[in-house]
Amino acid sequence: MDTSDTTMAAKLRAILLELARREDDSAATEAAAIPYWSPAPPTVLGHRTAAALLRNAADQFLAVS
Repeated sequence: MDTSDTTMAAKLRAILLELARREDDSAATEAAAIPYWSPAPPTVLGHRTAAALLRNAADQFLAVS
């Protein structure tokens, strides 16, 4: 693999991690809007799941770089 592939993998990984952070932020914002004793809406779980999947995809770029 040449340097440009490694650089591109690092950039894509950074983008995926940023998207994961945004999903975590969305989950936190939605969860904070309801009382702590209420069950979290399904969208909170969806955002958290999306964040985890994005981080897993980002970690796959570590093997490439």
